[in-house]
Amino acid sequence: MIDLGQLDELARRLSNLVPPAVREGREELQQNFKSVLQAGLGKLDLVTREEFDVQRAVLLRTREQVETLQRTVSELEALLSAASGDDPGKR
Repeated sequence: MIDLGQLDELARRLSNLVPPAVREGREELQQNFKSVLQAGLGKLDLVTREEFDVQRAVLLRTREQVETLQRTVSELEALLSAASGDDPGKR
């Protein structure tokens, strides 16, 4: 989720950059900056921290499963080589 406090701060900073002659409508200008920033950020293809953490956990579990499968395959290949008398170094 977008931190609205940071958006408020950024909008305030932008409104402070406006020349003094235009600062009469400072509150309105600051609100417009905030709206534009929210709309722009809303168009980005972002995920929430919660969604990111869920996908990270899924990736870690998947990585563990792949490593387990790799070890199993290596063990089975070694057993097969030993059973057939094949030299694994010839592959």
